[in-house]
Amino acid sequence: MKFSVSKERILDELQNLQGIVEKRNTMPILANVLLNVTDNEVEITGTDLEVGMRTHFAAAIEETGTVTVSGKKLFEIVKSLPDGQDVHFKQNEDMMMEVTAGESEFKVLCLPKDDYPAVPLAKFERNIQIPVEEIRMMIDRVLFAIAQEQRYYLNGALMVIKSKSLEMVSTDGHRLSYVSRKTDLPDVGETMKVIVAKKTLNEIKKFEDGHVEFDMDENNLFFRCGHRTLISRIIESKFPNYEAVIPKDNPHVATLNKDIFAGAIRRVSLLSAERSKGVKFTVEKNRLRLFSSNPEMGEARDKIDVEYKGPSIEIGFNAQYFLDFLGVVTTEKIRFELKDENSAALLRPEGEEELKSQYVLMPMKI
Repeated sequence: MKFSVSKERILDELQNLQGIVEKRNTMPILANVLLNVTDNEVEITGTDLEVGMRTHFAAAIEETGTVTVSGKKLFEIVKSLPDGQDVHFKQNEDMMMEVTAGESEFKVLCLPKDDYPAVPLAKFERNIQIPVEEIRMMIDRVLFAIAQEQRYYLNGALMVIKSKSLEMVSTDGHRLSYVSRKTDLPDVGETMKVIVAKKTLNEIKKFEDGHVEFDMDENNLFFRCGHRTLISRIIESKFPNYEAVIPKDNPHVATLNKDIFAGAIRRVSLLSAERSKGVKFTVEKNRLRLFSSNPEMGEARDKIDVEYKGPSIEIGFNAQYFLDFLGVVTTEKIRFELKDENSAALLRPEGEEELKSQYVLMPMKI
């Protein structure tokens, strides 16, 4: 195997693979990337058995071949080289990879290609394409509410693909974030529902402009953008019935300025309990009062003007859960919909056109 390519070209691909390759040494081979050099291009593959990425690019190829080499070390070597240089790669018979550029020379130990796990291939015959910018915005609305816990099915977001819409939902048991948007997808037939791992969603966000193509088989999800393909194992479990969680009868609605609301929550939460981040909200005629206390530090109060004409309601919430949602909303105003002090609240951006978001928050005793 022998090829040459500009530093900038291969560095970009190696950098994208850094989020994929296994760093915990559970299997040494997973810290490597698979380099497959053909007559026409170089293909690099990385995987941690749950999420994988395959990317390819043109290069000056002298000899074909396939080998695996440390993804992190190869990235660090190429990154350290002066800009604007061509980097030369050559595999020796003693399973060493020579990397040279100018007067710089490196030799890195390789591992046989036969030890590398197989990474599935996709056919992309469904013709499902979603603009990158659209899917990035949707991921932003659900990523923060994904759980990190033993219930494996909560460690990702549910993606629902219909012929005329795309939906994403996440929950950690204390809150639920739902977003949908209309699309011009081809007839997908029966509604497709899959749980996409959080790591996969983070990698999709790194895709550059264009369209994301989607495909799946019995065990894997495939996302392709340009010359990069992301492969993710399907999370085999049943996602909670999110439609039953979203309140349908919260009659008391306050309309608030998003930035003013977020600012008040940040101030008051400075003296909330460290673990619970609890803040008490009192909604009354055209006003919202906020209160927090911490026996070891003190207490904080604030109030803001709102549009509200319903009964007075006093209810407690985790302040950080509010800030997570308000941080990704782009509209000026928010609808804060309540039923009573013991029922879940519903937050919705007012005036959204492309996206339709709903955010459910369970109350807490303060």
